[in-house]
Amino acid sequence: MKIALITDAWHPQVNGVVRTLDTVIEILRQWGHEVLVVSPDQFRSVAAPSYPEIRLAMTRARNVGKKISDFQPDAIHLATEGPLCVSARRWCKRKKYAFTTAYHTNFPDYLAKRTHLSARFFWPYIRWFHGRSRAIMVATHTVRRQLVEKRLSQVHDWSRGVDLRHFSPEAAPPELFAALPRPIQLYVGRIAVEKNIQAFLDTDQRGCKVVVGDGPALDQLRMQYPDIHFLGHQSGEALAGCYAGADVFVFPSKTDTFGLVLIEALACGTPVAAFPVTGPIDILTEKSGVMAEDLNAAIAQAQGLSSGDCIRHAAQFSWPASARQFLDGLVPMETERKAHMSRRFLAKAIFANG
Repeated sequence: MKIALITDAWHPQVNGVVRTLDTVIEILRQWGHEVLVVSPDQFRSVAAPSYPEIRLAMTRARNVGKKISDFQPDAIHLATEGPLCVSARRWCKRKKYAFTTAYHTNFPDYLAKRTHLSARFFWPYIRWFHGRSRAIMVATHTVRRQLVEKRLSQVHDWSRGVDLRHFSPEAAPPELFAALPRPIQLYVGRIAVEKNIQAFLDTDQRGCKVVVGDGPALDQLRMQYPDIHFLGHQSGEALAGCYAGADVFVFPSKTDTFGLVLIEALACGTPVAAFPVTGPIDILTEKSGVMAEDLNAAIAQAQGLSSGDCIRHAAQFSWPASARQFLDGLVPMETERKAHMSRRFLAKAIFANG
């Protein structure tokens, strides 16, 4: 199968969307499928306001469409709601080609955090962007219900996975951890306002706090919280070691739709403390995490959970299963065009016969 995947989120960005797409594309190619990735680095682009590492493609629909048309795909998937996918959507609509989309981020809440406007101002755009999609791929049942309530009912389940060979309790912690007071409370992810990191940094548990990741809020938080251990971006064995060496993983975000870091931490045997919001409520069980409006209380209680229970729960999330769900959600790009042609043919026949 030939799949054209258009995305505004791509390398060198480091986030859950890019990691998900990267992993699933690799598996699809191993299975013999051809995947064309159309991303911002292929066009003139500008830096996103307050997010210079995120590039926004500035191009016309016909330029995106030419790349898709030259590839002659069997299916088209628009992974994000940014300008590049808007151009691809416009081209698909013009050509009457069917396409699918994905809802990776709780976009209205994300934009509300960054603009200080109400999330309700952004829902009309979400309905417009996904309204013509033949299937909106969602990671959790909570997101499914949310979109259905917003009159976007064409949802398709697309979960996530974790590489248990890579993320395991056997990963060696950083040398720094040996000198830190316990319990070590860990955050991994983007360092940005929408991740609500300050809710974690303001907790008053004994021990110490470690923050792994990069982002536009990093310098400010380093100055504001000089006692916190900021390790910057980590990957591979170093990242797995951070998870495995921590006593509790803290997930303060309220805008994620899933949270890959949750199952990576669990795979390393580290229990999770989080707010009871989309993502954690769909992933965590009472044996693998504690969710509470009081993050302090959640952190304290999560430390008593069993590493073995966390590892067993994480084992339920498989990347090959995720790739299969993605494939099952795709639709032939000709479907909508053929349906349109059939309607035109029927209309002409009715007119010709009086």
